[in-house]
Amino acid sequence: MTALIAGLPGGMEWVILLVVALLLFGGTRLAGMGKGAGRAIREFKDEVKAPTGIEAQKAAEAEDLSTPVDAEIVTPEPRKDI
Repeated sequence: MTALIAGLPGGMEWVILLVVALLLFGGTRLAGMGKGAGRAIREFKDEVKAPTGIEAQKAAEAEDLSTPVDAEIVTPEPRKDI
């Protein structure tokens, strides 16, 4: 089976890489690295989705459109220096 993109390892190459990594780091350390990578990805996704700071305030204000606002409409005067 050939790789679709030249330069990427194929099936047997992945097996060899995994065996070398297992020999170098050990099963416990590889499992810990995988767990840490998964946790980092999950935290990154949560931070990207959750609005913080100013965005959270704007979202809260945008949701509260039911209360009327007292405002005065002002028409600007034409400029005289033109």
